[in-house]
Amino acid sequence: MVSRVAAVKAPNTHNRRGVTGSSGRRREGRESEPKRPNMSRHVFTSAVLLLLVVIMTCCATCGAAAAVEGKSGAVQLPKWVDIFVPEKTQVLPKEGSKSGVKKAFAAPSLVSAGGVMVAFAESLFVYIVHEHNLFGIKPYEIVAGYIKAAESWPSIVAEVNATTWRTHTVIGSRNGNDRLCYLQRPTAVARDSKVFLLVGSDTTRYDSDDNMWVKDGWDIQLVEGVATQSKDGVQSKLVSWGEPKSLLKQILNHTQDQLRDVVTAGGSGIVMQNDTLVFPLMVNGEKYPFSSITYSTDKGNNWVFPEGISPVGCLDPRITEWETGQILMIVQCKDDQSVFESRDMGKTWTEAIGTLSGVWVMSQPGVRLYKIFRVGALITATIEGRKVMLYTQRGYTSGEKEANALYLWVTDNNRTFHVGPLFLEDNVNETLANALLYSDGALHLLKERANEKDEAISLARLTEELNTIKSVLSTWAKLDASFSESSTPTAGLVGFLSNTSSGGNTWIDDYRCVNAAVTKASKVKNGFKFTGTGSMATWPVNSREDNRQYSFVNHRFTIVATVTIHQVPKGSTPLLGAGLGDGHGAKIIGLSHSMNKTWETVFDGKKMTSNTTWELGKEYQVALMLQDGHKGYVYVDGVIVGSPENIRTPETLGHEITHFYFGGGEGDINSSDVTVTNVFLYNRPLSVGELKMVKKSDDKKGNDGGKKGNGGGKKGKGDGSMRGGVSRLLLLLGLGVCAFVALY
Repeated sequence: MVSRVAAVKAPNTHNRRGVTGSSGRRREGRESEPKRPNMSRHVFTSAVLLLLVVIMTCCATCGAAAAVEGKSGAVQLPKWVDIFVPEKTQVLPKEGSKSGVKKAFAAPSLVSAGGVMVAFAESLFVYIVHEHNLFGIKPYEIVAGYIKAAESWPSIVAEVNATTWRTHTVIGSRNGNDRLCYLQRPTAVARDSKVFLLVGSDTTRYDSDDNMWVKDGWDIQLVEGVATQSKDGVQSKLVSWGEPKSLLKQILNHTQDQLRDVVTAGGSGIVMQNDTLVFPLMVNGEKYPFSSITYSTDKGNNWVFPEGISPVGCLDPRITEWETGQILMIVQCKDDQSVFESRDMGKTWTEAIGTLSGVWVMSQPGVRLYKIFRVGALITATIEGRKVMLYTQRGYTSGEKEANALYLWVTDNNRTFHVGPLFLEDNVNETLANALLYSDGALHLLKERANEKDEAISLARLTEELNTIKSVLSTWAKLDASFSESSTPTAGLVGFLSNTSSGGNTWIDDYRCVNAAVTKASKVKNGFKFTGTGSMATWPVNSREDNRQYSFVNHRFTIVATVTIHQVPKGSTPLLGAGLGDGHGAKIIGLSHSMNKTWETVFDGKKMTSNTTWELGKEYQVALMLQDGHKGYVYVDGVIVGSPENIRTPETLGHEITHFYFGGGEGDINSSDVTVTNVFLYNRPLSVGELKMVKKSDDKKGNDGGKKGNGGGKKGKGDGSMRGGVSRLLLLLGLGVCAFVALY
């Protein structure tokens, strides 16, 4: 599985390059991969927040970012500094003072301890024995660079670029003419001032009879370091390292007998809330490969290797703790990218449906999307008082047909927002493995990049990106508080379309995560009026091409909207629905209205007429629900329409639910004349009581807004409500501050 020795047979899905949180495609010939006039307090706050967001967005792109011209125009990227550069960066040996250079660097890991950031990497060196290069064997050592976390970014750049910059060998290979020990996939975690580094090692020996190198054992080695603040400024004294110790003997004998080898997964380990240290592992079992963990509850003195395993063939694990005692693990499986959880320290692993909804990737015929959209780094952080997860994943830039950009994603396990891009790939450069670190109020990314000449490792301080994240989290908190005041359910609320729009063709999500595209519609208070053939809105909540990743819609959701029908249609006309990404606009669940003034439900593309009727000019609260991936429900004013229906799952259909539509449907030839306002999206089914609370909230908003309104529904007047007027005024003021603003 993991050996670099050519003579050792291993599944090609577990080679080195697919681990340590790597994300992205590889060049041909590289090693294979694993696989929102009555202005309430919250209305004013929301409007002012919009101005602040605009100004922050403008200012955040000044200074510390580099502009790259792409099809979508100038793209602001972080500034990078190369930490490890082949044939250039001087590496000090484990013993002695004479430095040298390395052929390549790979597999980054990044931690912070005692005010020192430590960047790790594998370093490839040339080793000639028996007068020949070692074909098929890549001897690596583990090296580190030390950076004072409190230093300003310009100071860090100056230090790394100076001729005095040195990196340090943490674990060196012990070589001989007939035996070679090489190390791989540094996986690190820090607690207080201590650094714990776990590496996998393989030993090979030269078989003179067969004239070839063969595998001669494996090991898991732990080395501990202590970070200190060097008073004399000598960089080499920032971290002192102990001797590596083998953990092989701590694996139970009967378990060891069933293993071919165990290797570290690379990237980062975690420190749980109870101070338990945890590392991700990949295991080549006697019959099949899988992912697992090892952990220590006594500050690294003793380590437990639980016998629980991930599903067979699921590798390249990235782990974090979310709820107390809950370890999440993202893995690459045969046909998808999935999330598993363990609440018993790795004894058992279960699929965590609905968790980290942005990272789930389902393969489609002929395309292994999980390889393209694999998660690189994954960490948990508390920012602006809110616990979130941050991860890196490839996405699309505007105008591009391929996912050629590395993005940073933030989620509170409900909403997901993407920041970036952080790096743009081209025909020359691509990004490989990467590692995130949030420490001391700063966010850093360490990434491996490669081109035809070499592989180097670079560091960026994501200051602007962190400011954007703080702004978004502030928006979420303020909006949640506003809804809570009106008793609107906020548990699982991920999106809200109401009074905010842009250019007449974009319905802006107040949570700033997923906007809807509007076609041939006029803005009214809190929504849009859809009139005529082709008039509709599409909400691409699970569209990879739009960098929208709410995969929970494949399994469970509730979408609630207020609708008013103004004219009897000439035929059955869609009103609200969920569509598949099959390219044909197939409808999996929906609600239509007929010329007979009856409601019609749509399940699995089949339309059924109900006995329930509707009236012209009357407001209705309509809701669609999906439960357990196959049970569909349609509600009008809290009353179920028709009966629940079993529908085929996306896995069975071979296509995911990618979007919701309002006011009309794709390819529909009938003319619409409806108004849709205040659309709520939840990542779970709501109870009937909760639906009524949404309705009461919606009624309250409508009544409050109508007391001092000024013609909010008039065509051409835009919003009409104070909320919309203030929002637009502030938006214009913000646009005057900078030339370009991207509204999320």
